Amino acid sequence: MNNNISVIIITLNEEKHIARCINSILPVTNNIYLVDSFSSDNTKNIAESLGANVHQNKWPGSHAKQFQWGIDNCNINTKWVMKMDADEIILPDLASEINFRLDSLNDDISGIYIKRRVKFMDKWIRFGGYYPIWLLRIWKTNAGFMEQRWMDEHIKLKYGETIKFNNDILDHNLNNLTWWIEKHNSYSSKEAADILNTIYLFTKNNEIVPNLFGHQEERKRALKNIYAHMPLFLRPILYFIWRYFFRLGFLDGRTGLIWHFLQGFWYRFLVDSKIKDIYQKTGKDKNKIYDLLEDEYDIKL
Repeated sequence: MNNNISVIIITLNEEKHIARCINSILPVTNNIYLVDSFSSDNTKNIAESLGANVHQNKWPGSHAKQFQWGIDNCNINTKWVMKMDADEIILPDLASEINFRLDSLNDDISGIYIKRRVKFMDKWIRFGGYYPIWLLRIWKTNAGFMEQRWMDEHIKLKYGETIKFNNDILDHNLNNLTWWIEKHNSYSSKEAADILNTIYLFTKNNEIVPNLFGHQEERKRALKNIYAHMPLFLRPILYFIWRYFFRLGFLDGRTGLIWHFLQGFWYRFLVDSKIKDIYQKTGKDKNKIYDLLEDEYDIKL
């Protein structure tokens, strides 16, 4: 165990996942902090029974705001901080790697990239460009902050160098497909707002700088900026073709077809449909789009 690291988890009604998540963290540290949005299920009790520190904060409107609240208010006093989602687990090899390597890193290292593997309908999605997904999930306390975006938010370092660890976090949500579809319908409104913000520059936050030759999240941000300026409805078709055929997504089998079609095409087609609906209502007028997002979508840019 390495008690020089604290882990922050954002929760809302996660009784199905939280024990599994915490139990995977305990071989690494018992400094576990939940930022809970007043769950109505047994999440809080389960977490406390496993030794986690539970802080409750009313949902501020976005995951990014809630996580930054956790960074600012959980009174972290360890050298390192780690971000975990409730439906993720630290795989045993990664737990061992963190325990073995963390205290021996050079002083100039302030951030650590971890690979995330996604399991969907009990199948590891290995192709279509979906593995490995490198995420900056461990950073020195006070060296990082959560960029304020509606979707695709990442930790941004204030200083220092980064390193990659060799082993994985597993993202394996246990809810059914109906739940997944409803969640992505909600996400699509936020994704539409992010794309419109890219086009119209409603707000400029201190975000990761897009860079086609940088870390994975920098490349992804640069490609998303290009994607945002492509024609509506053509871009999800091209993206699915690229991912499913050119990036070999078809090798993930029937379950992979469901995943790549829904997540790589349907979801992004839904985003474009919402953008078209917004354009029709506003005539692409910047001020009207801004007002509509706030009034109808409850998205505060």
